[in-house]
Amino acid sequence: MIPTLATSVKTETEVETQEALRVENVWKKYGSNQALRGTSFSVKAGERLALLGPNGAGKTTLIRTMCGRIRPDSGRVLLFDRPIQEPSVLQLLGVIPQDLAIYPDLTARENLECFGRLHGLRSTRLKDRVDWALDWIGLTDRAHDLTSKFSGGMKRRVNIACGVLHKPRVLLLDEPTVGVDPQSRQRIFDMLDELHLQGTSIVLTTHHLDEAEQRSDRIVIVDHGQVIAEGELSELIANTTGTERLVTMDISGLMVAAPVGVRWDQERNRYLASVDNVAEELPRILDRIRSVGGLVKDLEVHQPNLHDVFLYLTGKELRE
Repeated sequence: MIPTLATSVKTETEVETQEALRVENVWKKYGSNQALRGTSFSVKAGERLALLGPNGAGKTTLIRTMCGRIRPDSGRVLLFDRPIQEPSVLQLLGVIPQDLAIYPDLTARENLECFGRLHGLRSTRLKDRVDWALDWIGLTDRAHDLTSKFSGGMKRRVNIACGVLHKPRVLLLDEPTVGVDPQSRQRIFDMLDELHLQGTSIVLTTHHLDEAEQRSDRIVIVDHGQVIAEGELSELIANTTGTERLVTMDISGLMVAAPVGVRWDQERNRYLASVDNVAEELPRILDRIRSVGGLVKDLEVHQPNLHDVFLYLTGKELRE
């Protein structure tokens, strides 16, 4: 039986373990280009997952496959254990494309009514959902203005609202904050946080690594058509770069020799040290530097982050 919006209340354990979306050994080839090579991962019910990959990694093909827009050569995509291609199952999915999919010559309300009807909403339910959406995106007072007159951030908010009018159980967002100002970006994520709190599973693709760090429960990284790493950020760091902090130091004075634990980095033109516990180890390092005639004028402590993990795994910047 396909889960509906009126599913019965489940225990916390059942909600945590239920798979909302599963990509299962998906292969896709375009001519001689093997875009996907046995890609597999899953999204739990109520989970926020960030899907990352450098350009050319196969992410676009993967997103289109997850939406049901293209059929894989082999493998499958399941939404609540049912094939994504089934029309009734697709109603449980919301898709927010990177390119704006609203009509500039329609008002905000008209756009929402149009997309609501496409999702099967009618009469009172359509009106209620449109009213809710306008309030949710903070544009009730601009409901009768043409969207062509809206700012980029306002258009993005309408675009997102059009994709969630039917209350999807799973929401796929492809670069939802591209081209918007910081204030609009924050407003969009406040909106998504509200959906998450209501139990919506969210899959986010983004070129902003800070968004992936702060707005996801788990991260999947794809490259060359395959999943090369997945897990919580702490797990990814532990399994790749390691958890040591890197201390870079500007040292004056003529040191007899670099003390134990301190090394010179030609590329950075500064001294470096790696520490597990900053509070315990850094004072000892500073004492050793002073003991050989050095004086630390400035220092910076760098904690491993998603950017370090991504470079370690792919050898590329996210936007390359």
